[in-house]
Amino acid sequence: MFGPRKSIETAGSHGAGHRLAKTLSWPHLIALGVGAIVGTGIYTLTGVGAERAGPAVILAFAIAGAVCACAALAYAEMATMVPAAGSAYTFSYVAMGEGVAWVIGWSLVLEYSLACSTVAVGWSGYLVGWLQAAGVELPQALLVGPHAGGVINLPAVIVALSIMGLLIAGTRESATLNIILVIIKLVALSIFVLFALPAFQGENLQPFMPYGFASTEIMGEKRGVMAAAAIVFFAFYGFDAVATSAEEAKQPGRDLTIGIIGSMAVCTLIYMLVAISAIGAMPFTALANSPEPLALVLRTLDHPLAAHLIALAAVIALPSVILVMMYGQSRIFFVMARDGLLPRRLAAVSSRTGAPTVITLLTGVVVAAVAGFFRLDEIAELANAGTLVAFVAVAASMMILRRTAPNAARLFRCPQAYVVGTAAILGCLYLFISLPGSTIVRFLIWNLLGLAVYLAYGRRRSALRHAEPSPAAQ
Repeated sequence: MFGPRKSIETAGSHGAGHRLAKTLSWPHLIALGVGAIVGTGIYTLTGVGAERAGPAVILAFAIAGAVCACAALAYAEMATMVPAAGSAYTFSYVAMGEGVAWVIGWSLVLEYSLACSTVAVGWSGYLVGWLQAAGVELPQALLVGPHAGGVINLPAVIVALSIMGLLIAGTRESATLNIILVIIKLVALSIFVLFALPAFQGENLQPFMPYGFASTEIMGEKRGVMAAAAIVFFAFYGFDAVATSAEEAKQPGRDLTIGIIGSMAVCTLIYMLVAISAIGAMPFTALANSPEPLALVLRTLDHPLAAHLIALAAVIALPSVILVMMYGQSRIFFVMARDGLLPRRLAAVSSRTGAPTVITLLTGVVVAAVAGFFRLDEIAELANAGTLVAFVAVAASMMILRRTAPNAARLFRCPQAYVVGTAAILGCLYLFISLPGSTIVRFLIWNLLGLAVYLAYGRRRSALRHAEPSPAAQ
């Protein structure tokens, strides 16, 4: 019913010219994971979450983290079982068939491309705040999109195109730079906790849950802990970008397990410390919707130099998130093209760097265009919708393959697979329906468009469906 399925054995087998180079080890993968996870979510969405849940945004972070932890365990098993590029798209192709795989791949376009754009917009906010603190004023028309009365968010466009150029230069070079940027981010967040935590005041947590737990409509907007969890969920995902690098890992079994689980563990600890420090240091109403909440906290506490350094660290290091997400998107497009569902010429890789140059160029242009013209919160919510659907697919794929391929080699086995998989699915579905109704409608429209593309192009040109001589068979 869902179309042909790939076999586990051939999913990672591809011919010359369509094979990614194995250049990454586990330190690169942990840095990729942390680089993707620690970014706009904690640097900028803390304020958005505070507006929706009040001090209970701390609880929202915990709930989103728990759901992501279940999904991360499923990803770790699938990535080491099917060590091929494509992440949730490839896993769905193996477990459920081509039709489901297309829907997941099309949804992942929202996750990675819009995540890149979200971070680019967040980066622009920190850059502008940092420049203004230094006494530099730029034309407002070039700092925000049409929604805020401007023309284009030029800094967001520039950073997206710059990262695109870096990825075209090569995967290993990009991953090595990413390690440096991750270190800068972690040092900056440590400085924030060091200055903000001593200013913790219990009264700032009262009332702890002003809008309740469930997601409810208040003054035209969804409020409550689950409404906040549905948006700050964006702050946690990124570990799945590690799974997209499976084909480029030197020792997939060891490297992917350490990369996925390790990056989630490090980031969960960091997030809880930062969230408690920020909300405890000042009233949540002052943080609500601030484009640079962490720097705002430090300025309010009369630490202007530390605030300046935090903003500078965000300016320097947030591009690492764009790098990882754009990397992930280019690999999803690459694999879909390699399977014939998109034009195959997009799957060509550079003979010099082993990276897919054409698809990376296309991805960078799309990301820059979205970042230049749309709002941060709307982009993040739509990205979350795509991610939640992908997480559901990976958890389902893990449980399906436990039944249909019980004897297949699993270098990492998820503990209590059916319990963890079910928890991931139910948690993601609850977060999905907690998103604003307009976001859900946009997501459905996007996938209806995707199905039209699949029926008009991909289904007729699928290498697997029509048993054509595909790169995997050559």
